[in-house]
Amino acid sequence: MQTPSSTASLPPATVKKPWYRQLYFWVLIAIVLGILIGWLWPRTGQAMEPIGTTFITAMKMLIGPIVFLTIVGGIAGVADLKRVGLTGVKALTYFQVGTILAMITGLVAINIFRLGDGVNADAATLKTTDSANKLIQAGQKQHWWEFITHIVPNSVVGPFVEGDILQIIFLAVIFGVAINAVGKIATPIQDAVERLTALVFKVLSFIMKLAPLGAFGAMAFAIGKYGISTLTSLGSLILLFYATSALFVIVVLGSIMAYLRLNIFRMLGYFKEELLLILGTSTAEPALPGLMRKLEYVGVPKSTVGLVVPTGYSFNLDGAAIYLSLAALYIAQATNTALSVPQQLGLLAVMLLTSKGAAGVAGGGFIALTATLSTLGTIPAAGIMLIFGIDKFMSECRALVNFIGNAVATLFVAKWNRELDVDRARRVFSGEVLPPPAGAVENDFDMEVLEQEPREQSSDDRSHGDTTPTIISESDAVRIDHERLGDAHPARH
Repeated sequence: MQTPSSTASLPPATVKKPWYRQLYFWVLIAIVLGILIGWLWPRTGQAMEPIGTTFITAMKMLIGPIVFLTIVGGIAGVADLKRVGLTGVKALTYFQVGTILAMITGLVAINIFRLGDGVNADAATLKTTDSANKLIQAGQKQHWWEFITHIVPNSVVGPFVEGDILQIIFLAVIFGVAINAVGKIATPIQDAVERLTALVFKVLSFIMKLAPLGAFGAMAFAIGKYGISTLTSLGSLILLFYATSALFVIVVLGSIMAYLRLNIFRMLGYFKEELLLILGTSTAEPALPGLMRKLEYVGVPKSTVGLVVPTGYSFNLDGAAIYLSLAALYIAQATNTALSVPQQLGLLAVMLLTSKGAAGVAGGGFIALTATLSTLGTIPAAGIMLIFGIDKFMSECRALVNFIGNAVATLFVAKWNRELDVDRARRVFSGEVLPPPAGAVENDFDMEVLEQEPREQSSDDRSHGDTTPTIISESDAVRIDHERLGDAHPARH
């Protein structure tokens, strides 16, 4: 029998929550229920809209502060500001190359299968709805250079009120550099930023517990409003988009991960909760905080995560790039607009600019598509009505690919900076539980599937100095806990 003091310094054992208590399981159940409600009882499904929109609104409420505090804290804490600038340049370089590869993938796919041939749509007779007209007008007024002038906000508070991530990044970089440059006198401010960051993430952990409700409401509304028939009417185009996106993730992004000596599928498993949340809500914004914290746990430095991930949400939209090229060529084929290879390459060049111009704007993908067609002039902009009905069902895939692309981009930039611990990343992706890296703040929303409980250490463990965490079941943990209490209080036996 051991004395109480002998158990005080024992290493922790990791207790893995059963599958039915993990968040991703309940999000998946909510998505399935949402589809059934929307399909069988459409009116009831449409009535669920406030549930989904309220959850997304609550998440977006924290996105701005999280992005701002993370970037400020990351930049303020680095010793070499030049390194931060180089990281930004490397990230933007990667974003451009990744966007080009995504657009080429979409162009190749639609040129091979040519799903628009035979539609023979007359653009002059296509009627546009009021909601579509607003997006078309916004796209026609969009200029490729606006994203540059739009970066500078009119006020310090404005970007947070409007939720403009690009402007928030601009402010955060300036404030972070200023705190770093001031030196010791700004130490209290830097400490306050760290404390506020921990506080905001704690609030986020509370909201994340409602993720299943948000996914249920959003999915029930989408199916109830647009119906399963919408999926079948242009099912071939939806299928091609999903297949092309999957091919891009597996082949292109998978190749990049292989270069990093990491496995793309294990990474997807690591982010399963975030991916299911995106699938249910049709937007990648609620998953941004989880992506940032989990990448820090993988071992990517906080300063790199804080700069690359938020910037990628505006500039590294692989899913949107595939959608733009595929949709534009489909409309051209459907309206019998012949495009030569040079014209298609010119279309790609225009999309590289217009896609950035619509970053962070509501209905950005659709606006970017309209802006592209209006700028090019050869494809009738009214042709977007051919795909307007299914755009909602393509948004899930766009958001998923955007999310995955940003995760890979951050890992790649970290490797480029020679600051990625590949061995740690591989072990974390494989499900191994490791202590948080230096400088990372533990939080309970992204690592909630794991709990730490003390365990009895065998004589063999003590003799060999083994301090490796051991995964045990929850019931065994309770039994061990009772045994430990019994050892501490022998009078109870």
